[in-house]
Amino acid sequence: MLGNLGKSLTNTMKKLAGMTVIDEKTIKEVVKDIQRALIQSDVNISLVLKLSKKIEDRALNEKPPKGITPREHVITIVYEEMVNLLGSEPHELEINDKPFKIMFLGLQGSGKTTTIGKLCRFLQKKGFSPAVVSTDTWRPAAYEQLRQLTEEMQISLYGDPDNKDAVDLARKGLKKFKNQKIIIFDTAGRHKEEKDLLDEMEKLSSVIEPNEAMLVIDGTIGQQAGEQAKAFASTTDVGSIVITKLDGSAKGGGALSAVAEIGAPIKFIGTGERVDDFEVFDPERFISRLLGMGDIRSLIEKAEEVVDEDVAAETMNAMLSGKFTIKDMENQFEMMNKMGPMKQIMNMIPGLGGKVPKEASKMTEDKINKYKIIMSSMSTYEKENPKVIKQSRVMRIAKGSGVKNEEVKELLKYYNNTKKAMKGIGKRGMGGGSMGRLMGQFMR
Repeated sequence: MLGNLGKSLTNTMKKLAGMTVIDEKTIKEVVKDIQRALIQSDVNISLVLKLSKKIEDRALNEKPPKGITPREHVITIVYEEMVNLLGSEPHELEINDKPFKIMFLGLQGSGKTTTIGKLCRFLQKKGFSPAVVSTDTWRPAAYEQLRQLTEEMQISLYGDPDNKDAVDLARKGLKKFKNQKIIIFDTAGRHKEEKDLLDEMEKLSSVIEPNEAMLVIDGTIGQQAGEQAKAFASTTDVGSIVITKLDGSAKGGGALSAVAEIGAPIKFIGTGERVDDFEVFDPERFISRLLGMGDIRSLIEKAEEVVDEDVAAETMNAMLSGKFTIKDMENQFEMMNKMGPMKQIMNMIPGLGGKVPKEASKMTEDKINKYKIIMSSMSTYEKENPKVIKQSRVMRIAKGSGVKNEEVKELLKYYNNTKKAMKGIGKRGMGGGSMGRLMGQFMR
């Protein structure tokens, strides 16, 4: 998340954690590292200086609480002040009226329509069945894109590509879905300087009377996010903000901090291309991950949403004990398909910081699906006793799954490397307790 910013901050915290002496020189060095990382991520310089001064003042003048070492105290200060920069608490979407109307705002290219699809999936997981109204009369493909997204999720959609009156579309959509619990309105997106766009937003807002006006901002635009938010807030009461494209953006820190300064809460963030790469923005969890401290709460929630607890516990125990079969790997792939890439999941576990075999971190959905086809050609005995898979069995499995012998061998190599790496992690454990205990808590 946020590309190099996360790496830089994680390295700074590792350096701090490894220091034996915490004096003024050490603190100033850590503060400089943080300044450099934030400025490179396009965070406003005056904001960086203000933040770093707070960290330095507290680190030099505050006495550590009883039982906390000076080093742990400085790490805590860095964490607390960075959380305060983005607002200390998450802001949930409180759906209390019927129909609850959400009006989406945002410039063209910000990821607005895709984000509507992600929010629909998020709401479905919460047990809601939202409906969508398309009022974007400017972008020719807007309705078609929404149609494809909503059809996949079996969500009701209203729109008319031949109707060029956005306000009329909004009125008709309201009438059609008056009995729905949630109605989401897509709107046009152009340049913030275009007065026509802002006038249209004002008219739509007065007709829709949204319970929530949600502004979508592209995380790659950096500090310009602040100006965008101000422009839209001048016409519509912006209730919340969604920052998209935070998966590797060099300017994501700038977008987050610029919007945070305005006061409108960031409610959601988009962290990838998949429809499930969307989460409630929780500053504490977000900063924990950026600093390499993990985010076990998010991992637990992800697991509760998609994973069969018994299968997950069995697979994790097998992975960590080294008694890891191809059958267990099959279960692991099911988890990865539902929860996201292995590297992303490992980054949520405190102490690991993405320490996962190279083969696992490079796994794509396509490769997982190919491996699953290969495994489906194996017998139960072969899956539970992989050592018996020699050349003759490799040839039979390859023929049965329609792949080359080399691809079966590649799967076996991936299996052996993963088993070895996971066994190593399980033996080493993590600070504050073994990984096995942590994963046991995770699965409860």
